[in-house]
Amino acid sequence: MKKIKTAVIGVGYLGKFHAAKYAALEQAELVAVVDRDAGVAGRIAQQHNARAVADYRELFGAVDAVSIVVPTESHHRIARDCLQNGLDVLVEKPMTVTLQEADELIQLARTHGRILQVGHLERFNAAVLALQGVIKKPLFIETHRLAPFKDRGTDVDVILDIMIHDIDIILNMVGAPVTAIHAVGVPIVSPEKNDIANVRLEFATGCVANVTASRISLKEMRKTRVFQQDAYISIDFATQQAEVFRRMEDDGAIDGTPQIMYEEIDIRQGDALLSEIGAFVNAVAERAAPAVPGEAGRAALKVALEIVEQIEHRKKNIRL
Repeated sequence: MKKIKTAVIGVGYLGKFHAAKYAALEQAELVAVVDRDAGVAGRIAQQHNARAVADYRELFGAVDAVSIVVPTESHHRIARDCLQNGLDVLVEKPMTVTLQEADELIQLARTHGRILQVGHLERFNAAVLALQGVIKKPLFIETHRLAPFKDRGTDVDVILDIMIHDIDIILNMVGAPVTAIHAVGVPIVSPEKNDIANVRLEFATGCVANVTASRISLKEMRKTRVFQQDAYISIDFATQQAEVFRRMEDDGAIDGTPQIMYEEIDIRQGDALLSEIGAFVNAVAERAAPAVPGEAGRAALKVALEIVEQIEHRKKNIRL
C-alpha cells in the first residue's frame, strides 16, 4: 500500500507527539515538521529523519495530509490554506475560534473533496471504544475533568481548553439537541479566562448532564458517570477503565430485593493519540469519512461558545 505522506504544523508540547505517531505508523511517512521556532523544528525533524520547514506553505504539493497543532487563533487560517491546496487536515480542538470559521472549513473540505478531522482525542480512549453499544439513551451524565495548572492552553477558556473534550463525548453519547444551558465559571490564576467551570446541559431527550472542569487542581481526574434505564456506567479516562452495574432479571431477586450485577469491562489498554492519527491516515488512504468530522467539531464548539457567553453574561449581571 502506498504510504501517506504527512507533516505536522506546530511541534510544541502536543505537536511533537503527533510527529512521533506519524513516524511510528507503517502506513504513513512523516515528511516534514513546521514550527516558528527553527531550533524546535530542527530537533523534532532530526529525531524522525524528517525535514524541518519554516513556512507551512512549503508543504503544498509535497505531502498528502497534515496535523495542525498551533494556537487556536491560527487554526482557521492554516487549515483553510491547506484544504484549498489539496491537503487533508487533522486540526486540533477547538477546531476554530468562531462558528463562521468552522463553517468555512467544513465547506472547503466538501468543495475540494478533502478529509477534515477534528482532534477530539477522548473519542479514541480505549474505555470509550469498549463501551460502544453499552451506553444507550442515557438519562443523566456527570463528568469531572480536573488538571493541574499549565501555562500552555491558557490562550483559551477552560471550557475550550479541557471541558470541550467532555462536551464532545456527551453530545456523541446523547445524540440529541441541547435545549438549555446553565453555567458558572471563574478565573483564578488566569487574568481574564475562566479556570474553573460547572455546567448543566439539558437535552431534547430529557437527559441532563452535569459537567465540571478545572485546570488548577492538585491532582488529575478524568471521570464520567452515565445513568440509563438499565445500568450505571463509570468511566475513568485516565486509567482507561470502565465498570457497569446492572439490575439482574427478576429471577435474581432475593426476598423481593433486586440484585445488582457488577461487570468490569475487559479493556485492552491503548494509545489514544496513535489510534486517532491512525484513523485519520486510514480515512485519507481510503477516502472515507473521518471518525470525528468537522461537523462534530463544530457541534462541540457551538455548545462551548454558548457556555462561555452565558458565563460572561452572568458575571456582568453580578457586577451590577
